[in-house]
Amino acid sequence: MTTVSRTFTVEPAPEVVVAYLADFGHAEEWDPGTERCTRNDSGPVRVGSSWHNTSKIAGVSTELTYTLEQLADDRVVLVGRNDTATSTETIEVTPGGTGSSVTYTNELQFNGLAKVAAPLGKVVFEKLGNDTERQLTEVLNGLVR
Repeated sequence: MTTVSRTFTVEPAPEVVVAYLADFGHAEEWDPGTERCTRNDSGPVRVGSSWHNTSKIAGVSTELTYTLEQLADDRVVLVGRNDTATSTETIEVTPGGTGSSVTYTNELQFNGLAKVAAPLGKVVFEKLGNDTERQLTEVLNGLVR
């Protein structure tokens, strides 16, 4: 398993951050690997909501179905799955200063023959973690408080 985690502060309050990140359709704005992310269901975003995500990382395109598996006042857990990988994105949000402290953790489990790529994946995902932190901070700070 490859794990990347970053903790950073942003200006909006936790409730604003959690509501925004629970809707994974916003990944197009903050996730540097996401090319397209469309909701599979309708209605309010809730546990069980799902999205079809198309990403391109290190020149390789992949498609995953993400499901909102946990949603609380201080935590969002989204799990993306396909035949070759499971990506668990856990976002914890607590009050920090005048805004929020965000801990973003992505655990990537390769399946089957894709397990061979795991060592290379760590290098790629560390860089992606840095890019995600930068882009997510910028986007969240642009939200209305």
